[in-house]
Amino acid sequence: MAVIDAALIVVSGIGCAVGYHVATAGTLGKADVYAAASLLVAINFVLLTIVQQGYRLKNITNLPRTFRMTLTTWTFLFGALLAIAFTMKVSDEFSRGTTISFYLVGLAVLIAWKTAAARWTAHALRTGAFANGRALLIAEFGLATSSNAVDDLGQHGYRLMRVMEVRPKELDSPLLLSSLAPRFEELIAYAREHRIEHVFLLINWSRQHAIDSILDVLKILPVPVHLVPDANTARFLRYPLEGTGNTFTAELRRAPLTFRERALKRALDLVGASLALFVFAPVMLVTAIVIKLTSKGPVFFRQTRHGFGGRAFRIFKFRTMRVLEDGPTIVQAQKNDPRVTPIGKWLRKTSIDELPQLLNVLKGDMSLVGPRPHAAAHNTEYEQIIGNYAFRHHVKPGITGWAQVNGYRGETRTLELMQKRVEFDLWYINNWSLWLDVRIIIGTATSAFGQSRAY
Repeated sequence: MAVIDAALIVVSGIGCAVGYHVATAGTLGKADVYAAASLLVAINFVLLTIVQQGYRLKNITNLPRTFRMTLTTWTFLFGALLAIAFTMKVSDEFSRGTTISFYLVGLAVLIAWKTAAARWTAHALRTGAFANGRALLIAEFGLATSSNAVDDLGQHGYRLMRVMEVRPKELDSPLLLSSLAPRFEELIAYAREHRIEHVFLLINWSRQHAIDSILDVLKILPVPVHLVPDANTARFLRYPLEGTGNTFTAELRRAPLTFRERALKRALDLVGASLALFVFAPVMLVTAIVIKLTSKGPVFFRQTRHGFGGRAFRIFKFRTMRVLEDGPTIVQAQKNDPRVTPIGKWLRKTSIDELPQLLNVLKGDMSLVGPRPHAAAHNTEYEQIIGNYAFRHHVKPGITGWAQVNGYRGETRTLELMQKRVEFDLWYINNWSLWLDVRIIIGTATSAFGQSRAY
C-alpha cells in the first residue's frame, strides 16, 4: 500500500503539472521540477503514514480513521512544504494552479484508492486470505465456539491447524498433566510434523495451575505460546494500557482532556463561536426585537446550569416562555406547553433560542460541542438515579452534542430516554477528537430544522 500511495502521488503531481501547463500555456512546463516535488511529497506522505501506523491491517480497514489521517497528513504536508518553499525563496518555481490542482486531485485519488483498499482488505480478512501462520489452539471446553478470538485469529494472520479442547473438570484436577499426557504427546508430535509456529491458550485466567501446567508440557516446543484473554479480562483489556514502572494498568475511564486536547477544542470554540456570532448577528437582532414586541419580559432567559467539574454558571438563551423558572423545581417544556409563547414555539423548533449560548462559549463556560447542560434541579435529580451521570462533567457542556445529533434532543419524558442520552454523552467523552466535534457541528447544522421533539 505504501508503494501504491507513493506511485499515485507521483502520477497525480506530474499529471496535474503537465495537464495544467498544456491547458493554460500549451507547453509541458517544468516537468522535471514537478516530478522531483511530487516524489518528495510521496516520500514524506508515506513516512508520516508509517509513523501513524496507517498501514497496519486494522487501521487500513478503519475507513473513518483512514479518511481523517489522509486528510490531515496531506493538508499538513502541503502546508509545511509550501512554508519551506516560501522560506527558501523557491515558491516561484511552482504555479498556484498546479499546486492547488495537485492538492485536490491527489487527495481525491488517495481517498478513492484507500476506500477500495479498505474494502478489499476487509473482504480478504473475512475469507482468511492473510491466515498464513500455522497455529494450534488449546481451549477450555466450549470457549472455542463461544469466543470471538478464534475468528479474530483466523482473520489476522493465523491458520488454526488443530483445536484441542479440555473439559473444566480436567483443568481443575491437580493431576492434569498425567491424565492428559497421551493427548499432549499426540499434540506435540502433530506440531512437529506440521511445523506449527504458534500455540494459543484460550483458558479462563483464574485457572493458574492449569495454565502453568500446560506451559510446562509445551516447553519442549520451540514456539511462542500466547494466552488469549478470557471474556472477563477481555472487556478490560479493550481499554488503553498505561505503563506505570513495571506495572501495566488498563485505563477503564479516561481522564479529562489533556492540555493539548483542551487547547485544540478551545481554539475551535473561539473560531467557531466568533464566526457564528458574525453570521447570525442579524438573526439574533431581529429575534430580540420580535421577543420584546410580542410578549412581556426580558429578551434573554438566564438559568443556573452545571459545567466542567460540576461548577455552576448562568446559561443564556432567548426567552421562549412566559415564565423564568430557576430553582429547586423546574418543569421541562412539553408538547403544546401553554407556557411557551407563539414566537417561542418557533424559536425552539428552529433552535434559534440556543444562539445566545455562543456568548457562554466565548466566556469559557461552555463549548460548541459537549453534553447538553441541564437545569440544576434536574442535574441533582439525575445524579442520584443514573450511575454515570456525573461523569458528563468531565468536559465542558456544549450547545450541541453527540446525543443530540443521534436524536436525543428536547424533552426526556422517561428515565430510559435520559439514560440513553447519558450513554451517548459518555461515548463522546471517551472517544473525543477534533474531527468528531466537526462532524457533530456539521450534523447539527444539517438537522437544525424540523426537530419534532423540540418543544
